[in-house]
Amino acid sequence: MPISHLSHWGLLVTGDPLLYGADASIILASVGIVFVLTYFKKWKWLWREWLTTVDHKRIGIMYLIAAVLMLFRAGTDALMMRTQLALPNQHFLGPEHYDQIFTTHGTIMIFFMAMPFIFALMNIAVPLQIGARDVAFPYLNAISFWLFFFGAMLLNLSFVIGGSPDAGWTSYAPLAGLHFDPGPGENFYLLSLQITGIGSIATGINFLATIFKMRAPGMTLMKMPLFTWSIVATNILIIFAFPALAVALALLLIDRIAGAHFFTIHAGGLPMMYINMFWIWGHPEVYIVLLPAFGVFSEVVATFSRKTIFGYKAMVSSMLVISVVSYFVWAHHFFTMGGGVSVNSFFAVASMLIGIPTGVKVFNWMFTMYRGRIRMKMPMLWTIAFIPCFVLGGASGMMLAVAPVDYQFHNSYFLVAHFHEMLIGGVVFGMFAALYYWWPKVFGFILDEKWGRWAFWFWNIGFYVCFEPQYALGLMGMQRRMYTYPSGMGWTALNFISTIGAFLMGIGFLVMAGGIVYSIFKGERDLTGDPWDGRTLEWSLPSPAPHYNFAVIPTITDRDQWWTLKEQGKQDTLRPRPEDIQPIHMPKNSAKPFLIGVAFFAAGFGFVFNWYVLAAAGLFCIVILLLVRSFEYHSDYHIPVDEVVHTETALGRL
Repeated sequence: MPISHLSHWGLLVTGDPLLYGADASIILASVGIVFVLTYFKKWKWLWREWLTTVDHKRIGIMYLIAAVLMLFRAGTDALMMRTQLALPNQHFLGPEHYDQIFTTHGTIMIFFMAMPFIFALMNIAVPLQIGARDVAFPYLNAISFWLFFFGAMLLNLSFVIGGSPDAGWTSYAPLAGLHFDPGPGENFYLLSLQITGIGSIATGINFLATIFKMRAPGMTLMKMPLFTWSIVATNILIIFAFPALAVALALLLIDRIAGAHFFTIHAGGLPMMYINMFWIWGHPEVYIVLLPAFGVFSEVVATFSRKTIFGYKAMVSSMLVISVVSYFVWAHHFFTMGGGVSVNSFFAVASMLIGIPTGVKVFNWMFTMYRGRIRMKMPMLWTIAFIPCFVLGGASGMMLAVAPVDYQFHNSYFLVAHFHEMLIGGVVFGMFAALYYWWPKVFGFILDEKWGRWAFWFWNIGFYVCFEPQYALGLMGMQRRMYTYPSGMGWTALNFISTIGAFLMGIGFLVMAGGIVYSIFKGERDLTGDPWDGRTLEWSLPSPAPHYNFAVIPTITDRDQWWTLKEQGKQDTLRPRPEDIQPIHMPKNSAKPFLIGVAFFAAGFGFVFNWYVLAAAGLFCIVILLLVRSFEYHSDYHIPVDEVVHTETALGRL
């Protein structure tokens, strides 16, 4: 008998105290939000300033808030799994519930935590770094966010309505097919990822167009900041990798709701086709989330070492090489499929080769720090913590790239330790470095250093305590996806230690959140716009930047333009002169992106439960909204010179 079942009307999931707790927390949080917005009369403000905004900075903030909330959500899943595995023969989670938890943990961490964190940084930093007033397609940028948001809502709704997906975050066929997984949970997975994936592809196109077409005069490609270059490489990967995932998800969804047999062996289908298409997206996805972190580390190391980055051209080349070679390594995720010596050899060699451009960047960061005047602020602490962690993770990755060795490690906890070392030590540490680095630019105050250091040490100590024992557990034979284990295997001590480490990281997250709350009320205000003595254009602006970013678009003559002008004592040349200010062309806010997101949510929810009338209505609304937009000719406006002058004067720039 499963621990959860559908209630008598077929929607609400019941039968487990944890689920009732989730229901209660969702209801209380919803009531609290509604009460606060009503009591302080903020509904119009919410609609006008946030739900209908097309400003890249506000969209970046919404991505950031969502990413932090999803980190909490998926981190809670992780703590539940580690509690279950702390001791043998535990019954904290049953097998079905455990399958749901590890499925949603991985799915949320990749699609709804890492990806929005990256999109947040793109929106916050890239237009400011290249001297642009917004992205190339602000309206599309808003649509991308709302597709992500409602995709995340659809997946998280499955926990209390219908049932969560339980076929793993990869959802391999035939396990994820209708025969083995007949509930609505897998439909939630497929449709939520499909919706957010459409938004991701649009974001990739949008930011490539922004970077290639909207750079300030004089900013050639080889004068762009390295973070912007990392976004170029990332978006090249996004626009070619995500379509493969979209096709795989669509075919599996058609199998489930239309009775097709793309992945059903007895009807002539091929499950390995799904696995190949998934990992054709999946391994580039590793670099989609890692490359922006590499860009962050490059900015942080140069800024806090007070030196020009070592080997700029090599850094650019290595990121572009990664964006190409990462398409030729996907089969190392299933060496054991029986592809033969030639196939395994090709992908093994490619998997080893991709470590070369990755290693180039690590050496360049260390050479940049060499003899630099290093300041150990929070962004730099997270950057330095990344290097040993990533080196260890990379070394274990090289072991997994050896096909015969992978037969031993495949699907063991050795692999679990490896990819968490890469994704937490690489991606999450990089996102935390970026959080502390650009927070003053976004919100106008610096996150408290004392709280930050406590969080840093809880995270780092907890990380190694959690994941280093898992290498040993893998070598001792413990397989991933096990929801329990017998007491005689010799795994108990290491699992218990690993669980302690997980809870230390959880404490680190709570301390970090506490530091944010403390800083809101008592944090040091950034009155200069340049608290870190930065090098790139965003630090020439006030904190937070005005709506239009630049009153006058700057002309670029140097790679580190802001740093060079400060060295020459000419930083005032980036301040606007009243006679140079012209009316500024800006996009109008629009409710349609939000409504398009709602329509996608309705269509997705309808397909989840095979309610085709609701699904058709949602799709029809999407088409209507797109048609209305196509006939909308007054979607922009001009900020008058007087308003710009008034704003710049209030900011002390005139």
